[in-house]
Amino acid sequence: MSVLTINNITKTYGRVTALKDLNLTIEAGNVYGLLGPNGSGKTTTLGIILGILQQDYGTYQWFDGKYGEKHRLRIGAILETPNFYPYLNADENLEIIRHIKHDKGSDFGELLTLVNLKERRKSRFSTYSLGMKQRLAIAATLIGSPDVLIFDEPTNGLDPQGIAEVREILQKIAQSGKTVIMASHILDEVEKICTHVAIIKKGKLLTTGPVGSIINSDITVEIAANDMDKLKLFLDNLTMIKSADYHGKVYEVCIDQHTDHSVINKMAFEQGILLTHFVARKKRLEAEFLEITAKAG
Repeated sequence: MSVLTINNITKTYGRVTALKDLNLTIEAGNVYGLLGPNGSGKTTTLGIILGILQQDYGTYQWFDGKYGEKHRLRIGAILETPNFYPYLNADENLEIIRHIKHDKGSDFGELLTLVNLKERRKSRFSTYSLGMKQRLAIAATLIGSPDVLIFDEPTNGLDPQGIAEVREILQKIAQSGKTVIMASHILDEVEKICTHVAIIKKGKLLTTGPVGSIINSDITVEIAANDMDKLKLFLDNLTMIKSADYHGKVYEVCIDQHTDHSVINKMAFEQGILLTHFVARKKRLEAEFLEITAKAG
């Protein structure tokens, strides 16, 4: 089932095009990361699909139109900075959200336990750290047991501990089977949390798909030897290598993920080449992201 379908959405602010013919389909159960540099159009996209901003052109539809205008009751969202009443505690602020969502069944204790705030539930919001405020906002999105959760830069401004706490919470939510849409410019967070990713730059969709298909599955092996000329000749004649580039004092060679890269070390030794450096690594989303955005200009 398609939870969200976006068709050719365009949004401009004067002479600035924030989104250009954006097309995207998000299926139920996906943990979808909208990934792009600051100013790429991620928050604009979320604002439009939440009905906060009006697009210039194009359409979007939630749940294949199944719930009409009531689809908003099935969505929990944090857009930019979370806002609560500073003089109220966690329970009191969540009670207001409960009233807005016409909810009666949410267990505040359970939600606050999930976000590690149960012990501070009676403290005023004004006494919370930035990380605590963000975690309360996450709890608020879960009121009413929505089908879809939307988070805009959920770890923005947090210290390493706060980032780790929010990441753990989002992973638990994702594992519960809910559909999650998360905008972020932090590639590491998207790679650790999301099942799917859409890369956006300057309002244009560059690529989209499962994280595993976006990331090239080839393995990069860094190789160096005392005799680099002899090593180069050896690598040039090695059929298992897809490509070899010289970087600094090492060669970076690309091989298929199913190839046993340790064979290279063995074959080099048999030809009298003693390797001084041999490190294999899989490509990460960060490297793929930089390549894709660089090609887009």
